[in-house]
Amino acid sequence: MAGSHMARNLLLSGCYELHGTLRWRSSRENIADLEKHVTLHNCELRDPYSVTRLLKTVRPDFIFHFAAQSSVEQSWNSPQDTILNNITPELNLFESLRLLDGFETVVLVPGSSEEYGLVYETELPVSELNPLRPMSPYGVSKVTQSALGFQYFHNYGLKIIRTRSFNHTGPGRSEVFATSSFAKQIAEIELGLKEPVIKVGNLSAKRDFSDIRDIVKAYELAVRFGEPGEVYNVGSGVAYSIKEILEMILDFSDVDITVEEDPERMRPSDVPELRCDFAKFYRATGWMPEIPIRTTLEDLLNDWRGKLEKNMGTRGGRAHGRKAVKPCGRMQA
Repeated sequence: MAGSHMARNLLLSGCYELHGTLRWRSSRENIADLEKHVTLHNCELRDPYSVTRLLKTVRPDFIFHFAAQSSVEQSWNSPQDTILNNITPELNLFESLRLLDGFETVVLVPGSSEEYGLVYETELPVSELNPLRPMSPYGVSKVTQSALGFQYFHNYGLKIIRTRSFNHTGPGRSEVFATSSFAKQIAEIELGLKEPVIKVGNLSAKRDFSDIRDIVKAYELAVRFGEPGEVYNVGSGVAYSIKEILEMILDFSDVDITVEEDPERMRPSDVPELRCDFAKFYRATGWMPEIPIRTTLEDLLNDWRGKLEKNMGTRGGRAHGRKAVKPCGRMQA
């Protein structure tokens, strides 16, 4: 999701020549409207030779390294894949840049608030100085990515900037994430595709949510105005419980829906609250979130409505039981 929104944001500026990587089995659903504007390269990022060949061809001024297994939930089911897939491509990228003389590429390593993991109430809001206590395989993988970024900056002078983004969502978000799962389930219920019951995990956890369209603007500012070697928190500074988020999405539907707890959706551990202190990033870039959370969630729900209606139309289905839908350099992501 982040890569497609990043590309749209950069294209709007008209200042960049965009390149992206994909594999033969990569989904292109989120970039169908972008392919004629972005040069796509087949590249297996776990293969160091493939990465080096691509860098020699493109010679990018900026790299947004979004390739990762980004689901905390999936990391519990596949910890080895999460660690390998999140660390190996980044290591190959850094090694290739180190060995290619004359490259002044600025690299953004987008980290996660999951790096902080266990945060005590007295430590809120969370600043960049907070201890890192990751509580999931995904969090461990992101701490490692960040540490590698610092190491290659410090030892080899690579221009690496790290961010720690707190929760973000919006149109195009995968259903493996809670907000998007809620929205998809509601859209399915509205269309009569499932019973009027939403399955949920832990609703008490509080998270700092931003719109992905604001987050990618922050990423562009980071590579332009951020200091190599530094790490910056990116978030809204406001925390909502998952229950509050679900209730906001339900407000956009007229269908009566029952909420049921699903043991399969519970994690082995969950941090009670994560709330961002982004003062350091604001001082460096002037960035602040702009899109209200209710707008983000309504756009997410409408995105799922559109996708499901399109699929039903293709299959000859019929919708019922719902309200009407409201209507400056080379970049490599």
